[in-house]
Amino acid sequence: MKNNIKTYIILNILLVVYSLSGIFSKLASNETFFSFYFILYYGIILLCLGIYAIGWQQIIKKLPLTNAFASKAITIVWGILWGYIFFNESITIGKILGALMIIIGVVLYNLESSGEKNE
Repeated sequence: MKNNIKTYIILNILLVVYSLSGIFSKLASNETFFSFYFILYYGIILLCLGIYAIGWQQIIKKLPLTNAFASKAITIVWGILWGYIFFNESITIGKILGALMIIIGVVLYNLESSGEKNE
């Protein structure tokens, strides 16, 4: 159980790294094609996705694939947060309710799935 919690924490850290690629994608889209900052942002995107890909391979060795993929939905919550912090996008009640439903769904799915293994 303790090892599983550690794996879920690592998974969520990887999902934060994965969600950061969206920030740099949006930043790159505002730059001139092949300018210094365009190339820099895309380099950072590749770094984030590379770290995520290597970590993802390790995670799916330790978790059922269905649990790992269900947890990926949490990146939507990070997208809302990053949009607010970096791009001054609004956080509406609809976004908050949607994010809460995603979090609750991921937690319930993973709890139910963990209960099936223990039976």
